[in-house]
Amino acid sequence: MMLDVIKKAAVAAVDAKSPVQIMYGSVTDTQPLEITVEQRLALSDPFLVLTESVAQRNWMLGDTALLLRVQGGDSYIVLDRLVKP
Repeated sequence: MMLDVIKKAAVAAVDAKSPVQIMYGSVTDTQPLEITVEQRLALSDPFLVLTESVAQRNWMLGDTALLLRVQGGDSYIVLDRLVKP
């Protein structure tokens, strides 16, 4: 029991040092918006948090999205679509 409490405290301390993580994802569906991260994790509502400009954007399959993973991994803020020069 005490060991579990110590483990949880250690994990929380590590997570507190990096409250967000920058990630890239690929749009795999547009209605509703679904973004796949690391070729294995498909995210859609309620996990995606869209900014106003992102919500109004016409997404296409294969678009690359810039995301912020919020501490704990329950929410992913979609910042914008990335363009290739």
